[in-house]
Amino acid sequence: MPPTLSWSDLRGRSVGIYGLGREGEANLRKCLALGLDPVLVDDDGRRPDIDGRPILRTAEGGHAALAECEVVIKTPGISRYGKVVRDLTERGIPVAGGLGLWLMEADRSKVACFTGTKGKSTTTAIAGQLLAGLGYRCLVGGNIGVPPYDPRLAGEPYDYWVIEVSSYQSTDLACAPPVFAVTSLDPDHLPWHRDDPEIYYGDKLSACRLPGADLTVANGDSERIRARRNLLGPRVEWVHAGDDPGADWMEPLGLLGAFNRRNALIAQRCLRALGVPEAGDTDALRAAAPGFTVLESRLEVIGSVGAVTFVNDSLSTNVLSALSAVDAFPDRRIALIAGGSDRGIDYRPLAEGLRRRSADLLLITVPDSGTEIHRQVTETGPGPLVTVTEAEDLTGAVLDGYRWARPDGLVLLSPAAASFGTFRDYRDRADVFAAAMRLCAETSRTPVRDPHAPLRSVHR
Repeated sequence: MPPTLSWSDLRGRSVGIYGLGREGEANLRKCLALGLDPVLVDDDGRRPDIDGRPILRTAEGGHAALAECEVVIKTPGISRYGKVVRDLTERGIPVAGGLGLWLMEADRSKVACFTGTKGKSTTTAIAGQLLAGLGYRCLVGGNIGVPPYDPRLAGEPYDYWVIEVSSYQSTDLACAPPVFAVTSLDPDHLPWHRDDPEIYYGDKLSACRLPGADLTVANGDSERIRARRNLLGPRVEWVHAGDDPGADWMEPLGLLGAFNRRNALIAQRCLRALGVPEAGDTDALRAAAPGFTVLESRLEVIGSVGAVTFVNDSLSTNVLSALSAVDAFPDRRIALIAGGSDRGIDYRPLAEGLRRRSADLLLITVPDSGTEIHRQVTETGPGPLVTVTEAEDLTGAVLDGYRWARPDGLVLLSPAAASFGTFRDYRDRADVFAAAMRLCAETSRTPVRDPHAPLRSVHR
């Protein structure tokens, strides 16, 4: 259990910061604003310092330095199950997370948190868009955007905070706001969670049961979430994609797919639970919805070559997200590109989900997990409308997909796998996908058309 400490409680203590990513740097800024002089430690060790402050490598004196601190603030990417955190905890040293420290002293009645394997970013962004469109001062932060405690925000008055919470961050919280949302649940990030899906599910949902938690607004279409009702809060409001069939207020958001309709409804229910007066006024919501910005690499239409559309869903890291992407285009011929970092994911549900297709689909698998995906999907049987093949790399897969999808199909990068290994990150993978689209245009002597035609950009 993380410590019940706030940022204010750290004054006068010796503090260590473990992990210097985006949130780690915000942790440093917050410590400096409090007059603290923290020890900086990182596993990587590629950066020797930050603004002249030395960064110790964990294996080269950093671990020992953290053991001399009274409190350690870790970045979310550092697993609570890792050797260093376990050692510090056994020594009695509190290991906190920046978001948890902030939440302990925030006005939690004005905070809504959003989690889920997929959909949490989009749902958080929708809630922020609606609040801003309704005239409220709202911070969209946490796993998306800016950490809400970053001193760069000092002096900014907010009416509401909508915070995306990852499974990593959930284990750093010692309390919760009254309103929490869960958008989906599927195996992901298993190495962080001891390679155990049940530990991942428990960690992901853990904040719903913390002190202060009251209402969980949850995806009622998810069998996994419903089966784990005991892991949710004292009260649950289930939201289904088919709820409120006559409501058209979310149309200006430009979303595709039933899952995105459900995401919008979850956002609306959370605003109602926060007591936002306009949350039940469909005319007000419709007026607030326009201007919703595209979330990078989440079902992002990047262009078309002729009438073949290219969709970048590079942030797809599991089967659930890939199937949701496919389901967003029920009547299109789709060349689906899947594969990436091999994390031992069970891909048989991909085959089972593809059996629902009513239009042809070509599944092209790519390294490193491509051969295993090909084997599992083929052995399980994806149905008569699905063909499975392998490509040597992403560029080759895009070219193959384009040739198959002509004249008016869709090439969809939704890898159901992480990008690490072959690519630096999901953005690097997306860049290679876009470059391959341009290569398709060159080889066919057809220009790349505007990314908003023939489809609008969409979100997950």
